[in-house]
Amino acid sequence: MSEVIAGVEIPETAAAAEAARLIQETISPLLYHHSHRVFLFAQIHAERLGVRPDPELLYLAAMFHDKGLSTPFSAAEQRFEVDGADHGREFLLAHGFSAAAADTVWSAIALHTTPGIPGRMGPEIATLHFGVLTDIVGFGLTGLNADQVGEILAAHPRGDFKNEFLRAYFEGQKDRPETTIGTVNADVIAHFLPDFQPTTSVQRILSSAWPS
Repeated sequence: MSEVIAGVEIPETAAAAEAARLIQETISPLLYHHSHRVFLFAQIHAERLGVRPDPELLYLAAMFHDKGLSTPFSAAEQRFEVDGADHGREFLLAHGFSAAAADTVWSAIALHTTPGIPGRMGPEIATLHFGVLTDIVGFGLTGLNADQVGEILAAHPRGDFKNEFLRAYFEGQKDRPETTIGTVNADVIAHFLPDFQPTTSVQRILSSAWPS
């Protein structure tokens, strides 16, 4: 019998179970519980919006969306979202998913912190973004059913989430601060590394190789 939390069924496929096991073993409990809450909130937003994301793909995207904060995918210096997206794509392809499915999960993870774009894309991409926003900044929280929220928090507690997540967010990017320039992640670097001076877009334009 599949697990149901707040009226949301957790996918019971072999890939979902393996992803959950892998994520639980390789990221902190804080991010593990956060990833599950993101999936649950994403499904609730899907119902609110009247869209039908593939539950398994949405679950896999949620599981891997912060993987890049804990384990860089490669030696390349890239945004943590891209690291997580690369992890997710490799996992899906290794487990027999189509290239299209892997690309959907990649896009959902890579764009999950990008304002203004994922919400207008496919259901897996949009709802993952909304689920992340709900758990991180309380997007739509006051409009959610209090009993559902309570059940989610009982299964996947937040603890001192605000402070602990900010620290994990920083720790996962402190060695590659340049990758945060132009993203919402830059604010976190600026908070913890006030002496960091990122190259601005104005500086890049004015110092380009063009004479005018």
